[in-house]
Amino acid sequence: MVGRSNVGKSSLINAVLKRKAVARVSQTPGKTQAIQFYLINDRFYIVDFPGYGYAKVPKDIARSWGQLVRGYLESADALRLIFILLDARRTPSPEDRQMHDWTTASGIDERILLTKSDKLSSNQLTKSRTAIAKELEITEDRLIACSTITKTGIEAVRREIASRL
Repeated sequence: MVGRSNVGKSSLINAVLKRKAVARVSQTPGKTQAIQFYLINDRFYIVDFPGYGYAKVPKDIARSWGQLVRGYLESADALRLIFILLDARRTPSPEDRQMHDWTTASGIDERILLTKSDKLSSNQLTKSRTAIAKELEITEDRLIACSTITKTGIEAVRREIASRL
């Protein structure tokens, strides 16, 4: 799970696992400062990365996160899927685009999860999906609108994980 700070990575992990406090959730961006590994049923890991973007941490720490993430992604032989989380209300940032371009170039399968989709009307979400797909130059079927509040899209995320096991 990768994405901007405060995009909802920890909340999404908790929702996918049907647990309230597996991943630590905070209102303050930048709380996840290391790669977090969650072993699921002794079969696979869900990996939570530090957020990129506007985390309220010193710049040298934020830079070291980039090196940490890049190092892991380049050496993780068992990596089957990357979920790039984007806030459904925002256009992809340069960092989001860079992560998408890297996964594409590396041949790693990805799904784009549009978090906080419950904060948009159906019409707004449709427009957002179209704009994000166009920005990332992908088809809309690679996008999954998610909400940890309404549980929209959570089962689709579980199916994506299960299909790789």
